[in-house]
Amino acid sequence: MSNKIEFLGTGTSQGVPMIGCSCDVCRSDDFHDKRLRTSAYVEYEGLRLVIDAGPDFRQQILRCGIKELDAVLLTHMHKDHTGGLDDVRAFNYFTGKGFPIYAETAVQESLRREYAYAFGEHRYPGVPDFVLHTIDERPFSINGVEIIPVRAMHYRLPVLGFRFGRLGYLTDANSITEESVGKFRGVDIFIINCIRREKHISHFSLDEALEVCCKVGAKRSFLTHLSHQLERYEELCKVLPEGVEPAYDGLSLTF
Repeated sequence: MSNKIEFLGTGTSQGVPMIGCSCDVCRSDDFHDKRLRTSAYVEYEGLRLVIDAGPDFRQQILRCGIKELDAVLLTHMHKDHTGGLDDVRAFNYFTGKGFPIYAETAVQESLRREYAYAFGEHRYPGVPDFVLHTIDERPFSINGVEIIPVRAMHYRLPVLGFRFGRLGYLTDANSITEESVGKFRGVDIFIINCIRREKHISHFSLDEALEVCCKVGAKRSFLTHLSHQLERYEELCKVLPEGVEPAYDGLSLTF
């Protein structure tokens, strides 16, 4: 069985191009530099999963041609990672069932606030039907397939990365313990967020992301959650070390 990941979005919370910006990256005609909010589609051991569902979720699902999903995994509660969940209504409609969402308790509490209309006692017909599943740092299974969560910190906010066999995925973090790095070791493909060259309060800088990549030691590493403060894709490819590449929207990899 072939496993794959497709990058649905590789941009920051404001996407690239950013509204009102006229920098070289935002004005680029290269499709690699057109970045929706960070999200990924994973097919793993027969499961069909999306990691995070930000404001571009509908557009991403349509562009990728996804017609069936087993679940959404949420890394954390920020709006650029949860703001598109209303659109799981389409999956509710076609399956006639509630849609599974796997998230930590604090993230679930945020969803209950942000989507209060979906949790009310007297719900309006057609609102999304979420089935919330609680996860933490312990491995969990979906339909008998094990997924390993990996803890990291997004400034002071705990977030989760995920390991799917030979694939490791971590976004929206600026620190990670050696214990957590160890959970990623042995993957063939490692994906990590990188927002810019300069140090950032809640995201890895380029040097910090490269340091984590080196510690993990994957054959291939990809940078995601990229901002317009980094070079254009073509230029960034030239300066990255061997084995590290910038991801881009639509990039598909097998593992």
